[in-house]
Amino acid sequence: MNGLSIAADDRTLQLDVQVPAGTDCTRGLKAAVDTMENGVIYVKVTFETRSMDRDSGCTHDERALTTVRLPVSVVGHRVMVNSSDVFTLSGATRPALRKCGKLGCDPAPTGCTSDSYQQAMLVSDTPQHTYWDDLGCDGHWLILQLSTRMGPACGDVSSGCKESALTTRWFFRATPDGWHALGASGAAGCAGVLRMSPAFPEALCRHLPALKR
Repeated sequence: MNGLSIAADDRTLQLDVQVPAGTDCTRGLKAAVDTMENGVIYVKVTFETRSMDRDSGCTHDERALTTVRLPVSVVGHRVMVNSSDVFTLSGATRPALRKCGKLGCDPAPTGCTSDSYQQAMLVSDTPQHTYWDDLGCDGHWLILQLSTRMGPACGDVSSGCKESALTTRWFFRATPDGWHALGASGAAGCAGVLRMSPAFPEALCRHLPALKR
């Protein structure tokens, strides 16, 4: 998916997509609104292709355009294409819509808040059923201790699995796009993080005990 743009009427959406290139390699390209719920307009792009036929010659992609008429104005809504890419007009430069990232369309700003810590956990690629403890934050630098529950069928914290967990300690630096993960270290004090970033403030890390192995 290369991008979306909206016409002046705020309802005619043009989709820039990748399709198999070559004579008769792509037929019937079209976009249609599948459903709309919770402020999201779901659009499905379909076409027919012979690209799976090894002798078809359809081995490369090219860009193609298709349009769809939305049932409502795109203002105040998000558009999801083929249950994958999400776009929004909010914060975009018209006529293009802005593609949302893996942290969503409006990730929590960096700061010492629960929402911000959730964003930090995403960039550190933590497994499911991981919980965090804030060990230090000043809005520019962050330390989170992340514990992933282990054992059979471990679900929420109340399931009795919290006592059996794999624990790591992650360090982050604030950027305009959110928290950036510097890396993990279980060393005592600042020894581990200062190797990753000498600018990390020692006031946040000097009290850290070594993680038990």
